[in-house]
Amino acid sequence: MRVGFIGLGNMGIGMANNLLKAGADLTVWNRSQPKVDDLVSRGAKRAASPAELTRAVDLVLACLADIRSSRDLFLGDGGVVAAARKGQILVDHGTVDIQTSRDFHAAAQRKGASFLDAPISGGPIGARDATMSIMVGGDRAAFDRARPTFDQMGKTVRYMGPAGAGTAMKLINQLLVSVNVCAAAEAYSLANKAGIDINEAASLLSASFGQSRMVERSAPITAKRDFEKSAAPVRNLVKDIGIIVDLAKQLNLALPLSSTAKQVIEETRDLGYGEGDIAAVIVALEKRAEK
Repeated sequence: MRVGFIGLGNMGIGMANNLLKAGADLTVWNRSQPKVDDLVSRGAKRAASPAELTRAVDLVLACLADIRSSRDLFLGDGGVVAAARKGQILVDHGTVDIQTSRDFHAAAQRKGASFLDAPISGGPIGARDATMSIMVGGDRAAFDRARPTFDQMGKTVRYMGPAGAGTAMKLINQLLVSVNVCAAAEAYSLANKAGIDINEAASLLSASFGQSRMVERSAPITAKRDFEKSAAPVRNLVKDIGIIVDLAKQLNLALPLSSTAKQVIEETRDLGYGEGDIAAVIVALEKRAEK
């Protein structure tokens, strides 16, 4: 199967590298060219535009940073759907809202193509090491056809249900990430005030009911106050928790912890940590304590 990859950011570059390592017939497109040049030097093909890439492959994979970019790519003039053909599979690995995924699915159907919403989790390290989770919504037959390619990029690949189900699962994951990173920051704020070493606290928590991935991940970053320029930046959580809280309003759901996490995460961004690591939410909590 001929595979195209669009979007070589923090996650996309690792994913594309793994496809190339696995021997995929890979065509790539990205707004900036240095990463494209590197992949081409190692055997990938270059496309001059998303439309050219779409016409050249059987499976289009895209991994972009926000909803607007994804909508422009898939639905814009000269975009992926406009160039799609019958029998093709189009995949969005980005984190968007459920309606956007359903819009892409409907647009692809009108061209006789299939669309899969297949957001990812695991961070840049998971993308680099092919250990990501990939949660997929859409037509089951299209998923079965794309599965071998997904397996080259991720360790845990799950079909979640019809169009939008993969996106819904990613938002559930991001809800927990948002709440848990704030909870970990609260715990480490208390540890600091109580004179407990954060890394020692994390070691004990790893064998206790308080253990979580965010507790484990945040400990060394928080202990070193190493929040600058992260591959898991606060701005990503700002986007995701905003989608989640808006969805809760649409569905008439009470998500009080998510709403509080949204406030803390946005305060962290406003303190200048938009590109900083998500563990920097402890700074916003510390600022609150000063008032």
